[in-house]
Amino acid sequence: MTRADFPLLAAHPELVYLDSAATSQRPASVIAAERAFVEHDYAAVHRGASEAVGRSTEAFEGARERVARFVGAQPDEIVWAENATDALNIVALGISDASAGLGAPDLALRECDEILVTEAEHHANLIPWQRVAARTGAVLRWAEVADDGTWTIDALRAASSRRTRIIAVAHVSNVTGYIAPVADVVALARELGALTVLDACQSAPHISLDLAALGVDFAAFSGHKMLGPTGIGVLYGRSELLNALPPARTGGSTITTVTMTDAQFLPAPQRFEAGTQPVTQVVGLGAAVDYLSAFGMDRLHAHERELAGLLTDAVASVPGVRLLGPEPGRERASLVSVDVDGVHAHDVGQFLDSRGIAVRVGHHCAQPLHRRLGITASTRASAYLYTTPDDVAAFAAALAEVRPFFGADR
Repeated sequence: MTRADFPLLAAHPELVYLDSAATSQRPASVIAAERAFVEHDYAAVHRGASEAVGRSTEAFEGARERVARFVGAQPDEIVWAENATDALNIVALGISDASAGLGAPDLALRECDEILVTEAEHHANLIPWQRVAARTGAVLRWAEVADDGTWTIDALRAASSRRTRIIAVAHVSNVTGYIAPVADVVALARELGALTVLDACQSAPHISLDLAALGVDFAAFSGHKMLGPTGIGVLYGRSELLNALPPARTGGSTITTVTMTDAQFLPAPQRFEAGTQPVTQVVGLGAAVDYLSAFGMDRLHAHERELAGLLTDAVASVPGVRLLGPEPGRERASLVSVDVDGVHAHDVGQFLDSRGIAVRVGHHCAQPLHRRLGITASTRASAYLYTTPDDVAAFAAALAEVRPFFGADR
């Protein structure tokens, strides 16, 4: 398993791809699985009694079983969504509907109940909760971050109260690489009688996950960040909670009985999977977790721990470059975001691109965090299993050229 497994990287051997936190590359085996399905087994799922439908449904549900095993869940705890943003919205909209009296009173929020997030959240794990608070009268509270953009369980506890009913946090920050103390978050939530919602977008692709053992109530992650296709995300939920949560979207394939005035819904996960499903993308995601499992998540974690150290050392070696998040030597994910003194992030990104290095620039869908850090944008380099120490060295060398090129070192 090498860089040659990834067609885009094989086609562009000069490319240093350091944007996997946004979208990872797909190995040939994933592309082949999608193509083979379309050519040989493509049909509707769960609709009809034909042999073709049976083959398609078997592929569709087989992928669900493999994804469930990959994250330590049962198949009926895995719901297909469009992406992680969609998955988080499914939870938020379901709680909003429950609060409006559409079933599941145990999930309902009352006026002055509290939803707790952190100042470091991706917009996908912030804006839905803003909407829920506005609709229900609940209060949105947040744990503030320190000057480096990280937060602590003490800060989360200080922002909580006996009215806290939901705690929603990212497992790994997509800006700072900070790894949240999930066990402590779950313990706090249980102490308060609150639900935990975990944004696992930056952890599921990189860390061996056992969501049941972690004890979170809901979690969300995306296929396109873990070697899979775009257009497919995953919502995990404890079975009893999914079956109590009102479905955010309704229609075909979700119901048992419909009258002109009412509808009864199927058990999870089908109750959330209205309409025609992204079957090809699901098959691709199944192949992606097969690839990751064969590579070995422990092996991947060790590889990325080395790269994280190289990335932080690289940034620390360049004058006038500020590292966001944990300082060198502290644990972090294999990504770094930087602020280059005197040079806008977009200019940094364009310069690096001219050197054949693909990175991410902007606020990374985390404007409140950037505002707290006193900047409008940052430049992010993120690694994955196909990233090499030579890639990091190329990044370090090019980063050292940025300020001199723009005359910001004078």
